[in-house]
Amino acid sequence: MNGPVGDEPVGELELVHTFTGPMPTGVSVSHRGRIFVNFPKWGDEVPATVVELRDGREVPYPDQAWNTPSGDDDAGAFVSVQSIVVDPADRLWVVDTGSPMFQPTKPGGPKLVRIDLDTDTVAQVITFPQDVALPTTYLNDVRFDLRRGEAGVAYITDSADSGPNGIIVVDLASGASWRRLHDHPSTKAEPLKNYRPFVEGRPLMSRPKDGPPTPMSMGSDSIAISADGSRLYYAPLISRRLYSVSAEALADPSVTQEAVAATVVDEGDKATGSDGLESDDAGRIYLTSYEHNAVLRRHPDGQYETLVHDPRLLWPDTMSVATDGHLYVTANQLHRQPQYQRGQDLRRKPYALFRTRIDAGPVLLRRG
Repeated sequence: MNGPVGDEPVGELELVHTFTGPMPTGVSVSHRGRIFVNFPKWGDEVPATVVELRDGREVPYPDQAWNTPSGDDDAGAFVSVQSIVVDPADRLWVVDTGSPMFQPTKPGGPKLVRIDLDTDTVAQVITFPQDVALPTTYLNDVRFDLRRGEAGVAYITDSADSGPNGIIVVDLASGASWRRLHDHPSTKAEPLKNYRPFVEGRPLMSRPKDGPPTPMSMGSDSIAISADGSRLYYAPLISRRLYSVSAEALADPSVTQEAVAATVVDEGDKATGSDGLESDDAGRIYLTSYEHNAVLRRHPDGQYETLVHDPRLLWPDTMSVATDGHLYVTANQLHRQPQYQRGQDLRRKPYALFRTRIDAGPVLLRRG
C-alpha cells in the first residue's frame, strides 16, 4: 500500500463547507453540482435532518415540512436521516432510520424516500414491513442499480448495534423489500480479540459516564456497487475486512438465503476500519479510514493506495464521487461524542465537508 511517510499529508484536501450546528454524516452531489447533506438525530439539536447547501447556507430540503415529523412513526416526514444518495438518474434518495437516538423503530419511521431534483418534490415513499425493518434495525447506507428489474433495485445496510445485521433489498418499482445475509458472520462486527480499532491514539470503545468501557458492535455499514453491477461490496463498521456478494443473488427473492450466502467473498484485509465506501466507473473502490485520517482507494487488481491523508479528516464518514471529478467527504469527529468519552463531548466545531480530485484526466461519472 502506498501511503504517507510519518504523518505527512498526502493529496490535496479542499474545504467546501463548515458546519457550526449538528454533526453531519451523509453527503451527495447531483450531476449538476447541487450538494446535499444530512444530520442524524443523535443528541444534537437538528433543525433539519436533510439540507441543501446554497450559497454557503444550509437550507432545509425539500422543505421545512418534510423536516418536521409528528412522531417517530411519521411516514410523511423525515424522522432521523442517516444517508442521502443521488442515483444514476440524478434523483435524490433519502434513507430515514426512523430511529432518533437509536431508539427502537416503529412502522412508518424507517423508509426510503425519492425526491425529484427537477421539481424539488417528493415523488416516492417506500416504507418497510416489520420483518424487514426490525425494531432493532438501523438503516445506514444505500446504493442503487437501475439496470435490474422494471425500475431498479436498492441495497441498504442494517448496521444495528444491538440486533441482527444484514442487507435490505428494495424493488423500486413495487416497493417490495426483503432481508439478505440476515445476521451472516460477514455482516457482524469483529470481536475485540480479532480487531481493536484506534482513533487519535486511543482504543475506540463505548465509554459511558458510569461503568466500564465496552467494545462497539456496529455491523454492516459501508456499501458500494461494482462498476458492472455484478458485486455488492460491504463492510461492518468494526472490522478491517472487506466483503462482496453477488448482486444477482441478492436481487432475486426466489434465491434461498443459503444460496446467497454461498456467493459471499472475503475480499481481504483493508488495513483500516471504514465508515464509508464509494465506487467509480473505472472499477475502483474508495474507503474512508477513520483510524488514519485518510481516504484509501482500492484498484480492480486489489491493490490499495492512499488517495488523501490529512489531520483535518477527523473521522471521515461518507463520500460522494461527483461528475466534477472530485470525491466529497464529510469529517464529523464521531468518535469524540459523549458516549465514547465518558459523557464528555470532546467535539470541536466546526465540522467539515471536504473534496479532493480523484483524477487529473477525464471526469468519471459517479455511480448510484
